[in-house]
Amino acid sequence: MTDRRTFLKTAGWVALGSAAGLTIARCKGKADTIAAPHINHGTGARMKLRFFPYELQLRHVFTVSSYSRTTTPDVQVEIEYDGIIGYGEASMPQYLGQTVESVSNFLSKVNLEQFDDPFKLDEILTYIDGLSDADPAAKAAVDIALHDLVGKLLGAPWYKIWGLDKALAPSTTFTIGIDTPDVVREKTKECADLFNILKVKVGSDHDKEMIETIREVTDLPIAVDANQGWKDKEYALEMIHWLKEHGIVMVEQPMPIDQLDDAAWVTERSPLPIFADESCQRLKDVAGLQGAFHGINIKLMKCTGMREAWKMVNFARALGMKVMVGCMTETSCAVSAAAQLSPAVDFADLDGNLLISNDRFKGMEVVKGKITLPDEPGIGVTLA
Repeated sequence: MTDRRTFLKTAGWVALGSAAGLTIARCKGKADTIAAPHINHGTGARMKLRFFPYELQLRHVFTVSSYSRTTTPDVQVEIEYDGIIGYGEASMPQYLGQTVESVSNFLSKVNLEQFDDPFKLDEILTYIDGLSDADPAAKAAVDIALHDLVGKLLGAPWYKIWGLDKALAPSTTFTIGIDTPDVVREKTKECADLFNILKVKVGSDHDKEMIETIREVTDLPIAVDANQGWKDKEYALEMIHWLKEHGIVMVEQPMPIDQLDDAAWVTERSPLPIFADESCQRLKDVAGLQGAFHGINIKLMKCTGMREAWKMVNFARALGMKVMVGCMTETSCAVSAAAQLSPAVDFADLDGNLLISNDRFKGMEVVKGKITLPDEPGIGVTLA
């Protein structure tokens, strides 16, 4: 009877994957052999949640239009079921308004032992989301760990479960923060030969100087992120025209989130695609941004994780909008989770793990500037 339950469960997930274009993971050296999922019902196993703080150490001082930092608080999460461990994390840059204490308090309320089946993703994550009206990074940590666990139980990475082709993953931008010309010049020299596109933080009084300094070193395409730094729509549009002349290919969040009409005015006239970042937090925000932006930037720490991120990708596409996937300063755990979405997007900014010196994981890699997804099951990470 147990074998029959296992067979039926496996068959159900394979059928679901096939309907979505799932390519079944195959055993190495046996091209026609389906890798057997680790599905073990009837054992009485329950999920166990563990977590601990882990401060991320940045390789360089990181400056945006409103603050600078050298570290990022983080909480690492593990969900264990039947001897299999799924990994997740909550990263908390300053502007999110979350702390190690708030994330820990949220995670302390989570009771996964009430669920006897980790495959009930919708039921479990609806419960998680209902525990508070806030705490998106804490929710994302549980979501990522649960997706990692389920992918491992199925024996497949999530890009395959979603029916994506990893060869379509784009190049990732590499971020250069606001700094002095000498530091900007040195940072650009360090990364120019390793990446195909750069990302530059703007929104200060030295935007043109930043771009001109980088152009002394490289002619690589550049994406810019104003982080709400331009307050006047006429000035924003003038800057965007200037930026286009200097090889910039897209602009993130040029205007403050409370100036949506001004953002729409700029977008209507812009010669470059304009993406919402701070204006787009969760799925509920997407419909209201149609027409005000050309596209949205999805980040797991904002939207509560992979489940909602996948919904946002598909909804934005249905509205005719472009899609970008980004990250905070994170280990390879959360970055690799976000990278599972990357074959479905137009732009990717998945360099958060490259900005820190104490990564706990090995996962998604950047090879000749391009996102390269491993075939490890789940989110594709192993402990370093």
